[in-house]
Amino acid sequence: MLLNRQQSGKRWHLRPDGAPKVTGQLQYLTDMTLPDMIHGRVLRSEYPHARILSIDTSEAEALEGVYAVLTSKDVPGLNRFGIATPDQPVFCEDIVRYVGDAIAAVAADSPERAALALDAIRVVYEELTPLNSTDAALAPGAPELHEHGPGNVLHRTEIKRGDAEQAFATCDHIVTETYYTPRQMHAYMETEGGLFVPDEEGRLNVYAATQHGYKDRMQLARIIGCPEEDIRVVSSPIGGSFGGKDELNVQPYGALLALRCGRPVKMHNSRKESVRAGLKRHPMKIEMQTGMSREGIIQAHRVRITADTGAYATLGAPVLNFCTEHCLGPYAIPNVDVEGVSVYTNNGLSGEFRGFGGNQAIFAMEGQMDRLAAIMNMDPWEFRRRNMREKNDPGPLNQRILVTDGLSQVWEALDRSELWQKHQSPPAHPALPPWIKRGVGAAIAMHGAGLGYGIPDPAGGRLSLNNEGKIEVAFSYEEFGQGLIATLEIMLCDLFQCSTLDLSIIIGDTDRVPHSGSSTASRSTTMAWMALQRLQTPFRSRVLTVASALSGVPADELVTGPGGVWRKGQLPAETSEVESESGLLISYAELATQGEADEWIFDTKFDYPTTPDNMVGGHYLYTYAAVAAEVEVNTLTGETKLLDTRHVVAAGPVINPMGYIGQIEGGSVMALGFTLTEDAVMQDSRYVTTNLDTYLIPTIQDIHTNLEVEAIEDLPEGDSFGPRGIGEIGSVALAPAITAAIHQATGVWVNRLPVPKEQLVRPLNVPLQEGVSPS
Repeated sequence: MLLNRQQSGKRWHLRPDGAPKVTGQLQYLTDMTLPDMIHGRVLRSEYPHARILSIDTSEAEALEGVYAVLTSKDVPGLNRFGIATPDQPVFCEDIVRYVGDAIAAVAADSPERAALALDAIRVVYEELTPLNSTDAALAPGAPELHEHGPGNVLHRTEIKRGDAEQAFATCDHIVTETYYTPRQMHAYMETEGGLFVPDEEGRLNVYAATQHGYKDRMQLARIIGCPEEDIRVVSSPIGGSFGGKDELNVQPYGALLALRCGRPVKMHNSRKESVRAGLKRHPMKIEMQTGMSREGIIQAHRVRITADTGAYATLGAPVLNFCTEHCLGPYAIPNVDVEGVSVYTNNGLSGEFRGFGGNQAIFAMEGQMDRLAAIMNMDPWEFRRRNMREKNDPGPLNQRILVTDGLSQVWEALDRSELWQKHQSPPAHPALPPWIKRGVGAAIAMHGAGLGYGIPDPAGGRLSLNNEGKIEVAFSYEEFGQGLIATLEIMLCDLFQCSTLDLSIIIGDTDRVPHSGSSTASRSTTMAWMALQRLQTPFRSRVLTVASALSGVPADELVTGPGGVWRKGQLPAETSEVESESGLLISYAELATQGEADEWIFDTKFDYPTTPDNMVGGHYLYTYAAVAAEVEVNTLTGETKLLDTRHVVAAGPVINPMGYIGQIEGGSVMALGFTLTEDAVMQDSRYVTTNLDTYLIPTIQDIHTNLEVEAIEDLPEGDSFGPRGIGEIGSVALAPAITAAIHQATGVWVNRLPVPKEQLVRPLNVPLQEGVSPS
């Protein structure tokens, strides 16, 4: 099915949050206020690496309008947080490890007064030499940033299969390349913040953006030293996250200040503070050596991954696991030697980011495939097909995965696309000046969904008929712009032929929803769909049984519909608008009055499907994508412009066409920045780019309008997992497609992102040569 803004072949569903967002009426969590609230701010380290000799807060505490000044001695529980490895101090005690490290927090009656209080805190440091690179951190004798070592290594990974050393000795052609990827910002519109409200019962209400409210609650309870049930976390709606708000950010400080002051405390990072303290995509160096036979069959693959995780762990270990798994691509390679290391440095924080290490790995692996194809003088798409895994082959870790035809389907669909034909038969452009070059490239990807084997990945949901006569669904997922609420509306309307007016959707509130896992890893759509499949039968049975008893009509002659229960055959053709209720027998409101409230509540719990093999980090469900891109390169300036793209995605049934396209478009724009413009440059472990005026995210002028999305909805018979999430698949394969297109246009092999413009600049009198690879 070809999706576009005009015609998708399916009914388009307007987002329920669309109008409030575009009119500015929607209240984000950072928009919330209360009459008696005060304002919190955090004092952060001036140095990337230093010893704290003393902290004097007396001057700040004496200021008028200052209600609290907190340091490490004021943390009643665990002075650490971290969603997987709690190694980041809430407040530093003796050592600071990056320029965003928290030293103290203040609460005052205005933001300006809070800023004055921060300036009044006196901290004496002994500056230490920062470990400003992974090489420096791994060097013999380097100071250890954490006691739990060894050295400055957070995590190591490996995949060993066959005998790579012996296989390389017999290869006819070997390609060796090192790839570098940038430290990318999430650049969400709503920076980190929220409102923290203690109530009269002694509970703390947290209104702050996160992708996993229950995990935030657990971490805050450890810090505060209280039962988890004493904390309520409300986590929707969010003005963007992309992984960057998956970890705690302002929550520990807002919580501690609110409890100390007994008043609501508002926290809201400036953009500069968000840049300084927030997570970034892991910059990586990926060394690859790939050997093949004279027939173009890959025989051996050696990879060495070095990831800069920054000062603290966050999810650096799982990101490295994911990158390691995906650096083999969707290819059948008999001899594999892969090692990865995630390294602590004093370079800010690297953590969760859309694609989760897949972007870096796929850029490198697909770059290898293009270089190998060039050696063979073979069409790069055909070269991929020659080496692709078959559908019954095991996954990258040699683990069992769910069998689908997705990989071959996306390959074939892109192969016959009009855009890819331009690569095979490049059109002439006589009207273009000679310094403007055009090219088309393509890439393919398989991308694991869910958290992977060995990580708890609970799922579930709740379906009920509430006392207002609404069909209510409750999940612990969050709406952060991906269109989750609209997708849930479509699922429920399809299941019960009801109207959106019959629905109540509750998400992201730990007091009101079951623990159904996080809104991460492209899992939410699949898990919501699977939960509703389990819940629909008992719920419908209860509804129809009660309706039958009230009406005297046999239950097998009744159906759910808009407004309530109808006789079969009398449902209106269009359930969203009911002109007449003459066929409506019993309304949902009437049904809700029958029996006890808990008789109308249905819960389910299960785990996200994962590989049955004991392969830590290995995935079971994959989505597949093929991307073609056409670029225009100005060889006088080095500017690259994306002209056209085609995404083919195999992710099961399309539930929400508008959301589907939106996710692919959004992921593509993020990938465009990753490829051409974005890099949070650091010098001596300090950010050079401290705001969005010098950090270049793509603007509307950079975003091409000609983007086609083809959705392959086929699933094998018996596949019970339904639609797959696509929040990441649109972002992972565009970079190598663009760099392949640059090579066709200019002859330059790109191995570093964002693409260095200076590599593409050529004097008019110097012809480009095929295969040029600048040093």
